[in-house]
Amino acid sequence: QVQLVESGGGLVQAGGSLRLSCAGSGRTFSTSSMGWFRQAPGKEREFVAAISRSGGIKYYADSVKGRFTISRDNAKNTVYLQMNSLSPEDTAVYYCAADFKSTAQAMGASRGYGLEYWGQGTQVTVSS
Repeated sequence: QVQLVESGGGLVQAGGSLRLSCAGSGRTFSTSSMGWFRQAPGKEREFVAAISRSGGIKYYADSVKGRFTISRDNAKNTVYLQMNSLSPEDTAVYYCAADFKSTAQAMGASRGYGLEYWGQGTQVTVSS
């Protein structure tokens, strides 16, 4: 069974940091592009960040550039999202995604549509 399982969400004050993790199982995710998306209540899902198979290419939404960092550990089949300088506007459910056919750039442009695998999501709440 192929799974992506996110962890690391929680409640944090504005200006604080969180690190999300997404562990894959059932396939060798080192050969997939991986990314993070988020959805706030009443809003559409939006792209946050994506990373290439090797980890050498990364893309970010403008809203998180300079604050969030995506990384991956292929030996652990895991992708991370380090989130710093959080603001209440970052409050959302964060989802991990993986796709074996798309590039990281394509993941960013896809807005999440058509991606092969998704995690169940982890809630991030930033209080003001």
